[in-house]
Amino acid sequence: MTTRPQIKLGLSMRYLGYHAAAWRHPDADPAGASKLSHFIRVAQTAEAAKFDMVFLADGIGIRARDEPPGALSQSAQTAELEPLTLLSALSAVTSRIGLVSTASTTYNEPFHIARKFASLDHISGGRAGWNIVTSWSDAEARNFNREEHVEYATRYERAAEFVEVVKGLWDSWEEDALCMDKASGRFFDPAKLHALNHVGKHFRVQGPLSVKRTPQGRPILVQAGVSEVGMEIAAASAEVVYAVSHDLETGLGYYNNLKDRLEKYGRGRDELKVMPGLTIFTGHTESEAREKYDMMNALVPPQLGLSYLYGQMGDLSAYPLDGPVPEPTNPKVRSIARNLLTMARNDNLSIRDLYTITAAGFGTRVLIGTGPQVVDEMEAWVDAGAADGFNICPPILPLGLDDFVTFIMPELRRRGMFRTEYEGTTLRENLGAKMPKNRYS
Repeated sequence: MTTRPQIKLGLSMRYLGYHAAAWRHPDADPAGASKLSHFIRVAQTAEAAKFDMVFLADGIGIRARDEPPGALSQSAQTAELEPLTLLSALSAVTSRIGLVSTASTTYNEPFHIARKFASLDHISGGRAGWNIVTSWSDAEARNFNREEHVEYATRYERAAEFVEVVKGLWDSWEEDALCMDKASGRFFDPAKLHALNHVGKHFRVQGPLSVKRTPQGRPILVQAGVSEVGMEIAAASAEVVYAVSHDLETGLGYYNNLKDRLEKYGRGRDELKVMPGLTIFTGHTESEAREKYDMMNALVPPQLGLSYLYGQMGDLSAYPLDGPVPEPTNPKVRSIARNLLTMARNDNLSIRDLYTITAAGFGTRVLIGTGPQVVDEMEAWVDAGAADGFNICPPILPLGLDDFVTFIMPELRRRGMFRTEYEGTTLRENLGAKMPKNRYS
């Protein structure tokens, strides 16, 4: 009997979930996103279910603006914890699940990122992952001595160099550099410690890194963009890509476009896992799942709903809410704007329909149905070659995660699609990712 490939599962656990009205749910703790106890509950539940990783997206500023007026004060997605601090705390109360966080290449320096994620990899026993982003909002720029964000081409050019510097710093120490010989008094072999001496357009970094080689060789690299430069960064270096496709045809095109780039970097197609995002409303019956969806959507005020489209589609407040979706105006994130407009046109959505879907999953694909119905969709994407797994973005935490574990996970396992036990102790082992070679060895 042939064993089918096992999918990979990540859990996005930002805020109280991905639905705009999650904090208003009758069973939600509105202050949960600022409590360690909330995240411990979520991470431990995900680990018990054998998820590959938990993921904290991050923005270094409040990106949302009060547009249209009154929207900002209605949003709970404005107050959160710093992710690396939080993941370090979670590493002490988990043992197998991966710990992945976003960190910006625009508002950090390579040495900072190399040191912090290497430290998390050691503290967690080899479970750290870095989601590479360039940042995109002017709100973040104004927190770092700028009036506006770095222009598109420059920030991606900087990001590509940034990643290479970080990888170089992670190679500073060869695997056996620390001999720690008490008798001779020699702590490390100087021939196995290497200064990077990088000089490039954006960075001059001498090194070496003051953290030894990590349990994974280097933390797992994650990427989420669909720009040309972003996809090249992913093809060259990433082990995981978070995708945002809403239909199978688009998802398949993106998957193949990305995987076709791997060969020129000497990588096989299975060395990069593509994991589209899913926000799932599920229950014992389809009507129960739909009731959960409708109940939460009813808690979204129009101003807040429109604010979810503002950054991608522009100000739509002058258009009829039940009219067609217009072309985006100066979108901040072009890939998301393109995906939203494609979805609206394919499904004949009104502005209200589109902001409801976006507010329900913050732009991810929304699925509504029973366990078998949802898994049918997941299986179709995997079997078509459009996904290696999925990044689950529950509408509300921890309730949405509990529903996934109750209704979706048993069906995945019944079909032989997902593990019952972890394969190893590190995120790299559980993903089936290669151990990177040290460039100096």
